[in-house]
Amino acid sequence: QVRLTNSGGGSVQAGGSLRLSCAASGYGYYHMAWFRQAPGKEREGVAAMDADGSTTSYADSVKGRFTVSKDNIKNTLYLQMNSLKPEDTAMYYCAADWFIANRWEPDEYDYWGQGTQVTVSS
Repeated sequence: QVRLTNSGGGSVQAGGSLRLSCAASGYGYYHMAWFRQAPGKEREGVAAMDADGSTTSYADSVKGRFTVSKDNIKNTLYLQMNSLKPEDTAMYYCAADWFIANRWEPDEYDYWGQGTQVTVSS
C-alpha cells in the first residue's frame, strides 16, 4: 500500500516557476510519475522516474522545462517546472506502482495523489 500526498501548486504568470511535491508512504521501490489533466482533456503523463531512480523520462511538451527528482530520505518526488506556459495549466497528480509496462499509461498506476492545481496566466 502506498499513500501519496501532493502539494506545491499555485498560480503564476507565464515564464514563472513552481515546484510540486509528492510525499510517499510505503516501503519498497516503486515507479513514480507526474500526470496532468486539463478540463475536457485526458490525463497525460509529463514526467516519470523508474523505481531505482536511474532513469527519468519526459513528455515532449515539457522537455527542457520540467525536471523530476526524488529525495530518498524524505521519500518525496518533486517536479520542478520552469518557463511555465498557459498550456501547462492543469491539475497535476503524482502516481506510483511497483510494476508497470507503460510509464505513460494512467491505468498502469494503482496509487495516486489527490492532485494540486497549477494555473499559468499569460
